[in-house]
Amino acid sequence: MQNGMERQLEIYRKGLFGAPETFPLTYEALEAAAKAVLKPEAYDYVAGSAGTEATAHANRRAFERWQLVPRMLRDTAQRDLSVELLGHRYPTPIMVAPVGVQGIIHEEGELAVARACASLGVPMILSTVSSYPLEQVAEVMGDAPRWFQLYWSRNHEVAASFVRRAEKAGYQAIVVTLDAHTLGWRPRDLTHGYLPFMHAQGLANYFTDPVFRSMLASPPEEDPGSAVMLFAQIFGNPSLTWDDLAFLRQQVNLPILLKGILHPDDAVEALRYGVDGIIVSNHGGRQVDGSIPALEALPYIVEVVEGRVPVLFDSGIRTGADAIKALALGADAVLLGRPIMWALAIGGEEGVRTYLRNFIAEFDLTLSLCGVRSIAELDGSLLFSASGV
Repeated sequence: MQNGMERQLEIYRKGLFGAPETFPLTYEALEAAAKAVLKPEAYDYVAGSAGTEATAHANRRAFERWQLVPRMLRDTAQRDLSVELLGHRYPTPIMVAPVGVQGIIHEEGELAVARACASLGVPMILSTVSSYPLEQVAEVMGDAPRWFQLYWSRNHEVAASFVRRAEKAGYQAIVVTLDAHTLGWRPRDLTHGYLPFMHAQGLANYFTDPVFRSMLASPPEEDPGSAVMLFAQIFGNPSLTWDDLAFLRQQVNLPILLKGILHPDDAVEALRYGVDGIIVSNHGGRQVDGSIPALEALPYIVEVVEGRVPVLFDSGIRTGADAIKALALGADAVLLGRPIMWALAIGGEEGVRTYLRNFIAEFDLTLSLCGVRSIAELDGSLLFSASGV
């Protein structure tokens, strides 16, 4: 993979020959450019969070409380960004988070993101509520790494069918999202009166699923309204308990990760039930207003896990420096969500590819400037917290 200096010089060379970079190079500019081309309800669906949106803001402030402490004269001419997770070697610790209904952002949605990820070897986590069926996304990715995220339905057989399909289609892991068994109170969406699922958007995996289709009097192609209503009845499952994980284990031989863990006791319980990985996340602030910032929860989860399973991090990462902070606090990999959607909105596949190249370049350059040669070298000694945390 191209290193950070090569990407940086590529941009400077363009400027030298009178073609300065037009793709936004800051998160703020990226979001603004996406907002300018998206319908208001689509923009707000991605940008919005629960309640007062305090949790989303707290996620960002948590990163600001930690500062990097660069080290000198460490010979960082050669750097290794690769990581091993669940038996697979990936070129960087950067992954694309599961984001649903990407078809409202760009007509090619998940297919565009999948092709961009595949071209760079960046693992993509596909959402249950994708705009294209999981098999079609797998097809465009070829042998590139991909995971499947599960929203566990009230109907266990539908959930079982999803994960079995994912395993058959070559997905390498199952990510079970725990913190969205009920949709959070999201004022932006409520103001628009807009939930994309009610417009039959993001339901491709349901509409192509044999178990789901068997529950309908008529196929979704003939009666989409009834299919949407069935989806609404079975989406989410607030009655799930830890004991239900055994059922999922019986369906697939893939590693199972739990996404949405914030409390150390839940991490301990996850280990007791034999999960293969944990993703520390508060859903980017979209579920619980006033929730603990995910980054603040991360060190406590890492401490109790003690390296027994990988701990990944999601919620609030905007820069390469952010990713380094999360990794130094103990994460094994980090997930990018909203920034990927803004890149998709303004440039489709090429937009996502450009964004990922830029993000990885910044990550690589910052790593070098901090005196770090490999991901394995990242630890808390690289960080300072003015708050004393």
